[in-house]
Amino acid sequence: MWDCWSVDCQAADWFSRAMEARALIGWNLRRLRVAKGLSQERLAFAAGIDRAYVGRVERGSENVTVSTLEAMAVALAVPVAALFIEPEAGAEPPMPLRAGRRAKSG
Repeated sequence: MWDCWSVDCQAADWFSRAMEARALIGWNLRRLRVAKGLSQERLAFAAGIDRAYVGRVERGSENVTVSTLEAMAVALAVPVAALFIEPEAGAEPPMPLRAGRRAKSG
């Protein structure tokens, strides 16, 4: 068994775990947003963030702050922990909303 004790190896392992965490958050953010019928724009408005930022988070390319996670969770009416749920093995990615679909107002 190979053990990683060098600084470079540990940094690479940390980076890999950080990438996995961002992908997991993105997966759950999209899953929850689509399940609630919200567009990225509507979620962004409710959370007080930019729509493009929501897209980057969903793609796993943004390193999200705890404050932003909290704002998105509040906008989705879920606990922050819901953004960290592991998908079941073989789970399909969430389907996008149909083009032009609008969330219900109110």
